[in-house]
Amino acid sequence: MENKKTKLTISGNAKKSFKDFNSPKNLGKKTVIIDKQSSKPSTKGNYNKSSGFKHSSNFKRGAQPKTNYIPKTSPATSDFERRKLAEQRATKRLKGDQENKDKKSKLGTKKRELKLTVSRALSDEIETRERSLASVKRARQKELKNVNKNDDKENLKPIKRDVNIPEAITVRELANRMAEQSSNVIKYLFGMGVTVTINQTLAADTAEYLVKEFGHNPIREAKAEEIIKKIKESRSENLINRPPIITVMGHVDHGKTSVLDVLRSANVVSGEFGGITQHIGAYQIESNSNKLTFIDTPGHAAFTEMRARGSKLTDIVVLVVAADDGVKPQTVESIKHAKAASVPIVVAINKCDLPEADPQKIKNQLLEHELIAEDLSGDTLMVEISAKTKLNLDKLIDAIILQAEILDLKTDFESKATGVVLESKIDVGRGPVATIIVTSGTIKKGDFFVSGLRWGKVRAIINDKGKMINEAPPSSPVEILGINGAAKAGDDFIILDNEKEAKMLSENRADEKKEGKSPLSFATQESAFSDKLSEELNLIVKSDVHGSSEAIKNAISNIKHDEVKPKIILSDIGMVTETDVSLAKASNAVLIAFNVKPSKEAKKLAENENIKISYFNIIYEVLDFIKQKMSGLLAPDVEETITGTAQILEIFKVSGAGKVAGSKITDGEILSTSSVRIIRDGSVIFTGKIGSIFREKNQVKQVNNGQECGITLKDYMDFQKNDTIEAFSVTSKERTI
Repeated sequence: MENKKTKLTISGNAKKSFKDFNSPKNLGKKTVIIDKQSSKPSTKGNYNKSSGFKHSSNFKRGAQPKTNYIPKTSPATSDFERRKLAEQRATKRLKGDQENKDKKSKLGTKKRELKLTVSRALSDEIETRERSLASVKRARQKELKNVNKNDDKENLKPIKRDVNIPEAITVRELANRMAEQSSNVIKYLFGMGVTVTINQTLAADTAEYLVKEFGHNPIREAKAEEIIKKIKESRSENLINRPPIITVMGHVDHGKTSVLDVLRSANVVSGEFGGITQHIGAYQIESNSNKLTFIDTPGHAAFTEMRARGSKLTDIVVLVVAADDGVKPQTVESIKHAKAASVPIVVAINKCDLPEADPQKIKNQLLEHELIAEDLSGDTLMVEISAKTKLNLDKLIDAIILQAEILDLKTDFESKATGVVLESKIDVGRGPVATIIVTSGTIKKGDFFVSGLRWGKVRAIINDKGKMINEAPPSSPVEILGINGAAKAGDDFIILDNEKEAKMLSENRADEKKEGKSPLSFATQESAFSDKLSEELNLIVKSDVHGSSEAIKNAISNIKHDEVKPKIILSDIGMVTETDVSLAKASNAVLIAFNVKPSKEAKKLAENENIKISYFNIIYEVLDFIKQKMSGLLAPDVEETITGTAQILEIFKVSGAGKVAGSKITDGEILSTSSVRIIRDGSVIFTGKIGSIFREKNQVKQVNNGQECGITLKDYMDFQKNDTIEAFSVTSKERTI
């Protein structure tokens, strides 16, 4: 008879030691081997020749088989273990012993499923399984979760938030600021009878109402311009004298840039195409320890806005008038700009070295515009100079310094810097570049700023001499790198505390601009029912700087005609790109490049697509070219001349020729190539060409007044007796704008 042994493992701290167990796996455990008598011999290989039994996997190799079990002759131990196990299980079920649970979890699910209790081992009732520890754990976690959820519901209270409201805000952004779902906001508006989308822009008043309805506190954000106004007004009382800003104005070719050349000791005129200034230039000179900032403006009529921008920025206007030419239209315009800006004027009468110069004549002409010289008991400083011979240039500087001392120009050097954008361009390699004049405060490298709808960080500061500097004090003309796009000439330049503030202010300005856009213009009744449609000349203009682009646009807009008009579909700065060429092809537009060149890719694409790029350096040439192109779209002038008339007397049918009109020439002459019309009872019934003319059975090219002939018409034989044949010629003449 073979003994059948059953192994029982009991987790927990054993109160009774067993000296026979040496395996580390069994430390803190008690293993009881219970022998049961079996009537059948084992056939599964459990018998071992050396020991008689296959030893358990829970013990170390080399251990003695006799010590691996407890003989069944210890009833006291078996009874004790059964009682102890029953007590432990009862305790665990009632109290939920966490320590025991943790130790059981370490054993693994597989071992727990195979574990036998004392009662099951003795009675063989192993069908009834215990509840697993994992299920008990899940049940407790679920119970705890429900308790926490109920606590959260009891403690849940609506959160009241402060919501910043700009002048315009989208539904999505408003919902995000309130921490509400966008769908709830849309539903609420829908309930009010307002149908909106998630990207719909709401006015500030509507947004404020919604915030209140959702139980939050609305805070109206100040407008961008109000913020900027506060920044400009936040000046300290520590005011220091600053250099004056002088704008040089006058008519084209009166010597404005030449005067600055001499003062600055640089040849700027040679660098301008056509010898005329087409950009705003800013320079700073020093004379007798006095710094002076000069702004050179163009004199051409197309650059009106550039002159106006210069006059608003300036402290003093130097009006240059040629002594041999006199007061011209741009001279008068410059005077008006200066008076509108309430800026004092210093008149520089140039070219006094010429024999035909008449300074007194200039002074008399200026009297008509309320500019009275000091020698005529007035208060306007006038200096007779010559840029070519450097005559009285020192007197001109003294007059400017005197005028600046009278103005007593002071500003705060330590406050947040402000300025005005004179010009902007996109430089290859450097990106967008803005030329500014600092009006107050000091710009430092690394400052964050906003300019119009653009913002950025000052990466580099370049002065008028092309040198890199770390800071720019008031009245300094500098180039700023680091703007996130091309700035618009005339925009302000404001230094802010940080990037967030600069970006926010830029976005607010953009939102305000969107909100203030005028609605789309619709066709008027007159235009809708008009049969006459005007032709359009599509234009794409790329220029080097914003000022030139602005001037070209204004000049083109002044070209007006009833039958054809120019339409600028794109005006931008920078080189000609592939996108520009593709747009020109798609819109059938004329591509104009002013002081710029195309990229290699754009040039290649233009050649492949047969798109012509027109290059110009002088604005006169641009305008002449556009006028020429517009003239090509005009319908030519058509003139009609009646060359002769004939009366149909008889109708003949001739074999090979068909129906022939026997006619007599009553006036003029009729050629075989003439265009004719058939007139019956005063109405034109046919207009076409003569087929052939016969006279005495011979075909001729011409018949004159009083002669009789036979006439055939191309593609028409329905003429009748007494019809009139009227011959005419048409001449066309090209029209120009």
